[in-house]
Amino acid sequence: MPSYLFWLFSTIMLIGGTAVVAFRNPVSSALSVVTCFVGLAGLFIGLSAFFVGVIQILVYTGAVMVLFVFIIMLLDLKDEEKPSKPLLPIAAGLALVAAFLVQLIGILSNSPDMSEPTLSKATLAAAAAGFPADGKIAAALQLGKLPDVHLIGNTLFTQYNLPLQILGVLLLVATVGVVVLSNKQAD
Repeated sequence: MPSYLFWLFSTIMLIGGTAVVAFRNPVSSALSVVTCFVGLAGLFIGLSAFFVGVIQILVYTGAVMVLFVFIIMLLDLKDEEKPSKPLLPIAAGLALVAAFLVQLIGILSNSPDMSEPTLSKATLAAAAAGFPADGKIAAALQLGKLPDVHLIGNTLFTQYNLPLQILGVLLLVATVGVVVLSNKQAD
């Protein structure tokens, strides 16, 4: 990834993240999260994680944010009056920003190894031994290709199937809870 694209997508993410906190309107904050997700997807694509970048756009930016905006609209949140801001939280926030900048400068001052690891056909063929020989993953690894979509799917639905199902039920229960609470407020 060229460095100017990294800085562009990083700036988009930082502007979106700052806008989430800065905006008082919940819908504007939710749309700022979308901006942050788009910047993150650009970084994933720049790292050659095309599947993760596309899923970031489709799942988070598309589905999850539509759900958030729907729930925000369903709750019909009103604008709150601005409370007076004491000096101590502002000073603590500025101290955290300064500490973060010191850490960021310390990390960026070291020049990391910019080369990506090489995957030889022998390494990929050796990794194919961990998968069934007649499957798509093993066949692609034997050919020297890295089937990232199949590997992610295999890992997600074999090792992390229960957490995935629990997360789906949790999102469903939260959505139903918001609908029930919004109906009680309307009465």
